[in-house]
Amino acid sequence: MAQQPVQTLQTHRGIVKQIFSGDCLIIRGQPRGGPPPERTLALSYINAPKLARRANPNFEGSTETKEEPYAWEAREFLRKMLVGKEVTFSPEHKTSGGREYGSVWTNKGGEKVNIADLLVSEGLVEVRQTNVRPSEDLSRLIQLENDAKAQNKGKWSKTAPQNAVRKVTWNIENLRQFVEKNHGKQLDAVVEHVRDGCTLRVIILPSFQIVTAAMTGIKCPTFKREGDQEVPEPFAEQSKFFTESRLLQRDVKLQIEGISSQNIVLATVIHPAGNIAELLLKEGFGWCVDWSMGMVLKDKDKLRAAEKLAKENKLRHWKDYEPSPAAVATLSFTTKNFSGKVMEIVNADALVVKTDKNVFHKIHFSSLRPPRKSEESVESGARQEKTRPLYDIPYMFEAREFLRKKLVGKRVTVAVDYVKPAQDHFPERIYCTVTREGINIGEALISKGLARCLRHGRNDDQRSSHYDDLLTAENRAEKNKKGVHSKKESTLHRVADVSGDPAKAKQFLPFLQRAGRTTGLVEFVASGSRMRMYLPKDTCLMTFILAGISCPRAASTSDKQKIPSEPYGQEALMYTKEQIMQREVDVEVETCDKGGNFIGWLFHGGKNLAVSLVEEGYCKVLPQAERSSYARQLFAAEESAKISRKRIWEDYVEPKDEEDDEEKDEGEPENQESKRIINGGTKSTPVERKVDYKKVVITEVVSCNHFWAQNVEQGPALDTLMQQLQSDLQATPPLPGSYNPHKGQLCAAQFSDGQWYRAHVEKVVSSKEIHVLYIDFGNREIVPSSRTATLPPGYNSQPPQAKEYHLACIQPPSDDEWAQEAKSYFTKEVLKEVLLNFEYRVQGQEYVTVVHCTDEKEDIGEQLLKEGLVSVQKRKDKRLQSLLTSYIGTEEKARKSHLNLWQYGDFTGDEDSKEFGYQKY
Repeated sequence: MAQQPVQTLQTHRGIVKQIFSGDCLIIRGQPRGGPPPERTLALSYINAPKLARRANPNFEGSTETKEEPYAWEAREFLRKMLVGKEVTFSPEHKTSGGREYGSVWTNKGGEKVNIADLLVSEGLVEVRQTNVRPSEDLSRLIQLENDAKAQNKGKWSKTAPQNAVRKVTWNIENLRQFVEKNHGKQLDAVVEHVRDGCTLRVIILPSFQIVTAAMTGIKCPTFKREGDQEVPEPFAEQSKFFTESRLLQRDVKLQIEGISSQNIVLATVIHPAGNIAELLLKEGFGWCVDWSMGMVLKDKDKLRAAEKLAKENKLRHWKDYEPSPAAVATLSFTTKNFSGKVMEIVNADALVVKTDKNVFHKIHFSSLRPPRKSEESVESGARQEKTRPLYDIPYMFEAREFLRKKLVGKRVTVAVDYVKPAQDHFPERIYCTVTREGINIGEALISKGLARCLRHGRNDDQRSSHYDDLLTAENRAEKNKKGVHSKKESTLHRVADVSGDPAKAKQFLPFLQRAGRTTGLVEFVASGSRMRMYLPKDTCLMTFILAGISCPRAASTSDKQKIPSEPYGQEALMYTKEQIMQREVDVEVETCDKGGNFIGWLFHGGKNLAVSLVEEGYCKVLPQAERSSYARQLFAAEESAKISRKRIWEDYVEPKDEEDDEEKDEGEPENQESKRIINGGTKSTPVERKVDYKKVVITEVVSCNHFWAQNVEQGPALDTLMQQLQSDLQATPPLPGSYNPHKGQLCAAQFSDGQWYRAHVEKVVSSKEIHVLYIDFGNREIVPSSRTATLPPGYNSQPPQAKEYHLACIQPPSDDEWAQEAKSYFTKEVLKEVLLNFEYRVQGQEYVTVVHCTDEKEDIGEQLLKEGLVSVQKRKDKRLQSLLTSYIGTEEKARKSHLNLWQYGDFTGDEDSKEFGYQKY
């Protein structure tokens, strides 16, 4: 029996939620207190081409449905026109299988238009003419179809139908490779399904790749499966509808940012109206998650601000939120921001900063966790008697060194983030963000893989003000497998501790004495003259005491008893700390005491620390310092401190000086004993000149009385050193631009002959103009930075092979022409090996006499005088009188013969004698 015609059709209004195909859609109502009702409706009288469908893995025997031509075009035609728009629809009938058919109208250009008519007119669907009752609507559609066929529209076109079939990639084989390839790119996509508020299934256009993506940086309530049912978490349905109503089947930009451990793509979903993640957070439908927040490429602060707003308003997920109580700091400063100089690095997570008001504060890096031992090493370490975290924990030493080299002695800006009050015998801890020249130090440390970002609880607001930057840095370090994230086994620092062990100290002593000056790192300062030091070359820790001085003791604690500080003991301690704490220094070990403490000299920035302490009035010079090579400097510094009444000498009364018949000599002979009695005593100096020649090769002549020379005995060692240096640099050639030279550094420099030599950087004008001194030869050169490189290990500690000298008692001419003539003569005379004898020292410069290696031992200085190319520089040293007498006699003969400088007679008494090449000094 034929179906009775429907006299009146009931119409409804709704919003199109989703387009299934070119002839089927879902229409929803308006939300009222929750997700609204939905209705699936198929369009009457038409059949649309079938879209491709993937095989359902939950059903055995399910196969993939092939796509028919123009199926995607028909779906897209409706999607772009209807999704999210209000329509009028009229259900007409329902089949026994529950499929409901009807008509849908939309407003187009102010007119009510039937959707089926539009689809047929575009040739995207086919009119169904079988098993249907004739009607005016059917006749109209048939006529529209005939018109479309006549115009070759859509599926009725004459082009090959396979061109209108898309190739869908249901599963991307290598998802990580896909993420790496498209990281940071914004891909065009259409949201096909919303699993929960923050998880979507999208199709990438135009490649038609199906991808499951989660929004980076946030998490929404989800649905948990319990048996055959999905049970929503609180606000899961609301958050899903919030996302669905805005994104489902909308065109979006998918900014690829990472991949989760569950192989889900992490991305920021960008809609023309904005970032949906920010809206979800603002409405309390989600929360920020730290593990993926670090992957967000842009506007992380906006996400945090949106979450904070929802917390303050206690919206939805945050309805029971209570902010953590803010701790009150007991700092001596009231501001949260201050600046100061870094004095010390405490392991890898704390600093000691000295403010402009000379107040010291220990601060910790916010939201940063220093390197820790693995569980296996903790279990094995339980059997060890003594643990040294700095050396025993992997990457702890590297982290400390990174901070030390970057910060110690430098000014930083500190912003206090939060304070943990004192509890369980632990003092109050101040957590801060530390920056230097705009660089976040904690972020830099984490990015190097030398620390981790601390994971805070969801409700924990006490975290770094730049927490997301720390997360991003950690993700970058993990990706590059740096430091603590490396899969390689870390290298432990095996350090021998010889502090307080006399037996070990005696074993090490000969090696340290032979090494001469060696580089050390001051780890701890106990008093002004006592410190704990690490020697990188020898990988040992030792206690080091400054020789030649007596320093007041600082306050300390022994057997739980506080020992007060001696006068100026604490000040001396702070002075030494500011000078050398955690700085690289040069040390010369002389001996060790019965307690296993090494005694010697320490140099920082070219200055002897013992001399500096004495000069500042913190210490006194011990009598045994007379035997040291630094006695003159120490006693002179002590005299200066006494005269200035500095610190321990503030009550010093200068005794009356006894008349001294002899005038004070400017220079003193080396290795000559001098008897001194300070405060009004006498001084006697030997009057005999000692002659002890050593054979040298002069390598560089600066002027007629200024030159550099190498000891002939050291020749083989120098050859070996140069050959080894060339070999090392040829085996691992330095990369141009990898070394940045600084004034005062030792480096390798490539001479104009193409060979590499040890050099001292004297001046840096620019990257193209580096002034260097070749320390093994004495010559200077200007080279570009591309011809400099870091010295290989072991070459810094070896002393320079060339030494600087001046001719004793010889005055060079001031006139450039005569000076050049004298230099040329001197250069010719010293082409071969010569003998050198030390005479005296002035202001650290050694003055010598140079003679030929012949039986006559002709004095080259006297030859210059004989030729009239130089003059005698008179001195009052009694031990030099015989030498001066000979020199003056030779000079007199040249004067009488009117040779060179003396061609116009004796000019030394003429006030205007400069024009004749002579100048008084």
